[in-house]
Amino acid sequence: MRIAKLLEDKGAVVFTIGSTATLAEAVRLLNARGIGALVVSDDGRKISGIVSERDIVRALSVESVGEALARPVSSVMSSAVSTCGPQDDTDQLMATMTNGRFRHVPVVDSDDLVGIVSIGDVVRVRIEELERERKELVDYINAR
Repeated sequence: MRIAKLLEDKGAVVFTIGSTATLAEAVRLLNARGIGALVVSDDGRKISGIVSERDIVRALSVESVGEALARPVSSVMSSAVSTCGPQDDTDQLMATMTNGRFRHVPVVDSDDLVGIVSIGDVVRVRIEELERERKELVDYINAR
């Protein structure tokens, strides 16, 4: 399945946060939206980085909670962000995510942010594909 189809099915809403926002603001937004990562973007289109729950936990582990939460997102975000495009394939993306050990990949089209895909999204699509194939095989066997 193509990423464009996945986004069409799940929606293309992407929650972003500015690079100067504090980690406390990021924590509140992650909690309020029930998500695991925020794309760091000052204009909502160009990606500066990505900040995940894992990045925040690491920051909290090396300094006091108050100091860590007062830090800007830019100080803990991952700035080397792997992205994918709408025409990329979900199977390849799953392999990339597994090998890179990350769970969220922004989707860009002409260098503009157009969506985000989580490993959960990709696994859900794969399970649906396997279920569909299983049903087709059962139907084929029963028709004989």
